[in-house]
Amino acid sequence: MSSKTGGIDFGTSNSSVGFMQQGKPRLVEFGDDGVSVPSAIFYSSETADTYFGKQAVGEYRAGTEGRLLRSLKSVLGSSLMKEKTTIRNQRVLFTDIIQDFFGYLQQALSTAVADPVENVVVGRPVHFVDDDENSDRQAENELRSIAEKAGFLSVEFQFEPIAAALSYESTLSSEQLALVVDIGGGTADFTLIRLSPDRHHDTDRTSDILSTHGIHIGGTDFDRLLSLQSVMPMLGMGTAVKNSARLLPSSVYFDLATWHRIPLLYNPATSLNIKQMMLDAEQVSKVKHLQEIVSNHLGHELAGMVEQVKIQLSNDQRAPFALASLSSSLTGVIERQCFETAIDNAVQQLIDCIHLCLGSAGLPANAVTSVFYTGGSSSVPLLQRRINDLFPAADQVRGDMFGSVGLGLTIDAARKFA
Repeated sequence: MSSKTGGIDFGTSNSSVGFMQQGKPRLVEFGDDGVSVPSAIFYSSETADTYFGKQAVGEYRAGTEGRLLRSLKSVLGSSLMKEKTTIRNQRVLFTDIIQDFFGYLQQALSTAVADPVENVVVGRPVHFVDDDENSDRQAENELRSIAEKAGFLSVEFQFEPIAAALSYESTLSSEQLALVVDIGGGTADFTLIRLSPDRHHDTDRTSDILSTHGIHIGGTDFDRLLSLQSVMPMLGMGTAVKNSARLLPSSVYFDLATWHRIPLLYNPATSLNIKQMMLDAEQVSKVKHLQEIVSNHLGHELAGMVEQVKIQLSNDQRAPFALASLSSSLTGVIERQCFETAIDNAVQQLIDCIHLCLGSAGLPANAVTSVFYTGGSSSVPLLQRRINDLFPAADQVRGDMFGSVGLGLTIDAARKFA
């Protein structure tokens, strides 16, 4: 394979890129970020500098004037792709922002192999957009165009769970009927596939893929649901309008709890809306927290705080939180049970998707010999318990939560561009 070939896992929360070295896939190191870089970009207003990954988040948290954008993958296939947001006093398309991030990935890949990388396999979810083939096709075309404008000459796609399966297969010594559970920041994908070390180097594995299904639910949805249940009420959501049976309008809270919609709040119309909410609110002190967060552009800091609570609750039964940037700190403790209550319906939708996968393949659950988990959000305890209940006899295998897809895409690129 030419050194001008690689794989890109452009994720909602984290991204990775890989290349082949001495016949084995290897992920690029992004300095302090490691091999998995947060899908974040920060445009400084103080200088002309643009930052990526942890450095982008660091500049934002350090108080540098500018704009932080995260979860950009969630915009693909949506109406937001045609919208603009303000960057350095200019209106910029979300397409161009994603292209800047892809350019960063392309440069990192080319630097790692000391040669401009021209051919790439890019990962994609089974569905960018649920139940809408036209929008799904549009999302893939948008991503192809972005990758080409970033400098790649040939762009192919592979489903992310299939890429993860190829990575898992490289570790096997015997044949398996595997369910690949790939849950990232924005999507969840499930693939039933026959894996075998004897067929690992075959270029056409179509007959081994028994079924694949996906749904637009992922870690950022868990963040949103947790925030809406446990944090947004502290900012006034669900509280009454004074002298009325009505509740305060909720649209601002839903946007503030949704990673990719946070930048849309930073405008005069939203500021006026919140001021009216303060006049109407029975509990004004709560809405003052909301006003301070939005007026000081602390939305991503709040979302990051909720994300850290979610991560901690994967290991602990309770997690404290504090947003100290406010004039009066927002603090509390969230129990794992509260988190699991918040995401219960979403997790059930994921289990329903697994049942669809089994039904499409015409297989009972006891035919599955191993369940392979990848993607950071697949580590949620409630989800793993539900899946284990469905496949009690199967081996439960934890892959590289952030690297399996990137490694598999690199393996796929070696075959497609051989």
